[in-house]
Amino acid sequence: MTRLWQLIAQGLVYAAVAAGLAYGSAAPAYRRLAEDQAQITFTVVHGGQRLEDCRDRSAEELAARAPNMRKKRVCARRRAPVDVELYLDDRLVMAVAAPPGGLSGDGASRVYRRFAVPTGAHVLEARLRDSGRAEGFDHVRQVDVQLRPGQNLAVDYRPSDGGFVFE
Repeated sequence: MTRLWQLIAQGLVYAAVAAGLAYGSAAPAYRRLAEDQAQITFTVVHGGQRLEDCRDRSAEELAARAPNMRKKRVCARRRAPVDVELYLDDRLVMAVAAPPGGLSGDGASRVYRRFAVPTGAHVLEARLRDSGRAEGFDHVRQVDVQLRPGQNLAVDYRPSDGGFVFE
């Protein structure tokens, strides 16, 4: 008789856990964005230009090195930081100065941002500076977009595709 009550109690516990899981997966309605908002995801993974030009070693420098280290052309590793800005309807939404990655500052700079914006027609302008100069931008692209409720617009920088890509 005791075994029967144990099985019934175990079944009730399993049913309560299953009901809790079913409620938890369906009932609390989660909305990532409000009904009148869209999302912009901005991504840049890009290495800035080298801060110093490559140079050729002299004959004396080559002779002073071990035979397996006699590389004629040497290039500095350090890269310029990448500065990016995003404007929405002539209003600055994001400005980031991303330092180069890596222990020696020779890797790609990385920027990843997401933010909610109102739906409707907008003018987006993305700017990127990777040359280390103080003013102006090396790559600029401006597009007109129509954002729908819940839409995610991806803005990515791909030099192989001609610069900024809006998808």
